[in-house]
Amino acid sequence: MPKVILIVSDAMGFDASTYTMGAIEGLVEAGKARRWKLKSCLPSLSAPLYETIHTGIAPADHGVLTNFDVPLSTNPSIFSEVVSAGKTTGAVAHSMFSELYNASPYDALRDMEVNDHEKNIQHGRFYLDHAHSPYNLSIPSDHDIFALTTIMIRDHAPDYVLSHTFSADEVGHNYGGTSREYYSQCRKINDSIVMFLPHWIEAGYRVLFTADHGMSEDGRHGGTSDVERDVPLYDIGHPDGGTAEGEHDQRALAPTVLGILGIKPPESMLIAPLT
Repeated sequence: MPKVILIVSDAMGFDASTYTMGAIEGLVEAGKARRWKLKSCLPSLSAPLYETIHTGIAPADHGVLTNFDVPLSTNPSIFSEVVSAGKTTGAVAHSMFSELYNASPYDALRDMEVNDHEKNIQHGRFYLDHAHSPYNLSIPSDHDIFALTTIMIRDHAPDYVLSHTFSADEVGHNYGGTSREYYSQCRKINDSIVMFLPHWIEAGYRVLFTADHGMSEDGRHGGTSDVERDVPLYDIGHPDGGTAEGEHDQRALAPTVLGILGIKPPESMLIAPLT
């Protein structure tokens, strides 16, 4: 049974990904990856959609509706189901994921680096953006995030690994979702992924890439427009490469990941898996 890496690129909408991610799109064109268009749930904000991505439940039902109050999740999630199945989990991600699945509120001295098989995220490396300001975007390096992911795979080989970057989100907020700066950052994410992709494939991982939400021209998200809600899902290693027709529900992602891992989705995940 393959292992899974899910890369979540904050705020890289569907149009931005297909426009800038030439290497990943090349794999789709060559039949080595499959791409779907997903419609994100509302509100199109990070913490609510982190929970949706991992639980398959819409924010209106799971109750996380803002980035400013991130409680510990009480819903079955990819992390909890993987652990319950006797498999292992890991994440290199923003501290909100630690709050949702390990402990809330986040305490850096306690939670920044975790190796604890009693946790939902058993191997965790978490970061903050508290230094953010107009002159300091406080963006962790995409290269470093994917390098840390690769080191975690080397040292612990989790069955499910989340690798999360929010660089496109920070740049998009400051320069807008159609700016040269935003598109340049999306390209850098693409470049960083493909540097480490051979290591992940060699280690036996199926690599999925998605976003929580998109980014508007004026540097915002949270609303109902297509540019804020349409996101990609790439599955590198899918046996049926190319592009999927139509538009699909973001809530399908959690049961899709569990299906790849050979784990039956819980009843709370109502949407059928894509794979």
